[in-house]
Amino acid sequence: MDMAILLLIGLVTGVTTVLFGFGGGFVAVPVVVWADAELGTDAVRVATATSALVMVVNAAFATAVTPRRVLRALRGSGLLLVLLAAGACAGALASRYAPPEPVRWAFVLYVAATAVDLLLRPGFLRPRDRASTDAPRGLPAAAGAPVGAVAAFLGVGGSVMTVPAMRRAGHPMGVATALANPLTLAVALPAALLSLAAAPPPAAPLDLVGLVDPSAAAALLLGALPVIAVLRRHPPRIPDRAHAWAYLFLLTVVALAMAIR
Repeated sequence: MDMAILLLIGLVTGVTTVLFGFGGGFVAVPVVVWADAELGTDAVRVATATSALVMVVNAAFATAVTPRRVLRALRGSGLLLVLLAAGACAGALASRYAPPEPVRWAFVLYVAATAVDLLLRPGFLRPRDRASTDAPRGLPAAAGAPVGAVAAFLGVGGSVMTVPAMRRAGHPMGVATALANPLTLAVALPAALLSLAAAPPPAAPLDLVGLVDPSAAAALLLGALPVIAVLRRHPPRIPDRAHAWAYLFLLTVVALAMAIR
C-alpha cells in the first residue's frame, strides 16, 4: 500500500515539476515522512534526503526537455548557480545536526509565511505595472547562497523562492516555473550527494543508502518521469493569473499536510 501511494504521489510530483517548478520537495517530504513514520524523529531527515535525490532526477530531466529558448533567460547566471550549490552544501550539512522536530515546524512556518507573502505583497498574484520596454530580469547572484542554504536545510528545493522572484522580475508563470528546474538542480545535487554519503540513523532499516530511502525514491520517480515527459511535450494552456493562484493553493495544502502529518 505504501508503494502504491508513493507511486501516485510520484505522478503528482511530475505534474508539480512541470507546472510549478517543484521537483518533489514540497510534495515528497510530507509523504516520505508518512511512509517512514516507523523511524520516529529520524523520518524528517530521511524524507529530506530522499526528497533531494528525487528533485535531482526530476529537475535534471525537466531541464533536459525544456526548450532552449526558455533556458536562454538564465544566460550569464553561472555565479548564481555556483552560489546556490555552495549554499546548499552548507544547508545540507547543518540539517544533519538540527533536531528533526524543529526542522519540521520550520518547514511548515516557512511555507506558510511564503504563502502569506504571495497573497499580500504585490508582484505575484497582482503583477506590478511595468513599462512595455522593461525586459524580465534574472535573479541576483547574491541571492544564491542564502536561497541554497535554506532550501537544502528544509528539503524544499528552492522553487518556493525562485519562482516568486522570477515572477516579480517580470517573467510569466510558465517561464518562471520552467526556470526553477535548473535552479533546483543546483540546490538539490550537493544535498543529495551529502545525504547519500551520510551514515544512516542507528535504528534505521538496512535498506537505506545513507539517509536516502531508495524504495521510496524509486516509486516517486517511476510515477514522475513519464508525466514530466508528456507535459513538457504537450504543455497545458493555463491562464497566467490562474497559474499563480494554483501555485499559492499548492503551498497552502503542503503546509497543512506537513503540520498535521
